[in-house]
Amino acid sequence: MIDFKSDFPLILSPMEAITNKPFRKICKRYGADILITEFISSDALLREVEQSIVKMSFDEEERPLGIQIFGNNEESLTLATKIAEREKPDFIDINWGCPVKKIAGKGCGSGILNDIPRMVKLTETVVKATNIPVTVKTRLGYTENSKPIVEVAERLQDVGIQAISIHGRTRSQMYKGQADWTLIGEVKNNQRMIIPVFGNGDIDSAEKVIEYKNRYGVDGILIGRASIGNPFIFQQAKELLENKTPTPISIEEKVMVCKEHFEGLIALRGEKNAIFEMRKNYSGYFKGLRDFKPFRLQLVSTTNQTEIHEIFNRILEAY
Repeated sequence: MIDFKSDFPLILSPMEAITNKPFRKICKRYGADILITEFISSDALLREVEQSIVKMSFDEEERPLGIQIFGNNEESLTLATKIAEREKPDFIDINWGCPVKKIAGKGCGSGILNDIPRMVKLTETVVKATNIPVTVKTRLGYTENSKPIVEVAERLQDVGIQAISIHGRTRSQMYKGQADWTLIGEVKNNQRMIIPVFGNGDIDSAEKVIEYKNRYGVDGILIGRASIGNPFIFQQAKELLENKTPTPISIEEKVMVCKEHFEGLIALRGEKNAIFEMRKNYSGYFKGLRDFKPFRLQLVSTTNQTEIHEIFNRILEAY
């Protein structure tokens, strides 16, 4: 069984259309301690939607790994939990944090923060439906005028979750403004809290991992958007945690990993989807390269796999 209290885990934050199997495996290799799938609709699992079934698939090398589900109905969450449990993940993670309108507007994701008693009840439903650990990822509250996370964390702990991950924004903030870690720190420093408290939001560098670990005392940190096209951030953070100087990543390594990511997506999603989905990653992989814009424009405009590999080769020649 997973031990959330060991060491100081670096966690790949679940992101839709990002934290798929090929990218998770790369992040694992570069030091991510805990992986979580893309979020999966409980209703879609019940309907046996193929895309949702595929999202649950993982390889042994990815462990420890959690399957993340979302929903707003006791029956569907219970059945979805049992379906996810068949895949034998190390834990089930409940998404009470997604701020997107089509999710939150239905009372799922961070929409549940409008009804804390229901949030607690549904969480307890999932805990009782499985014998494996259950965790929660959520936000500070729904609006700037309502940030009940300290109380919420206590109540979720009381119904049996094994760890909580907190994004330092409200639902109304979406991903705008600055993440407020002071309340995450309050949750961690609450003497009633005995489960691990993980922080999330605005971790855009390896150095910030160390800074926020020391400042807020959290038990681990989730890295999300900063890992897109930059799985190397986990290795660099690990090195800093060990008081080592972060290893520079060569252009050869960046291109090699980018190619691996692309080929993995092709195997998972097919050439057409992979070409489209890969586009959001290029800026991360090649950030900081001088005069890179012409190459980036070529990468995001071509629809041909062979041409993309040719562009990779030209990048190596240029840098």
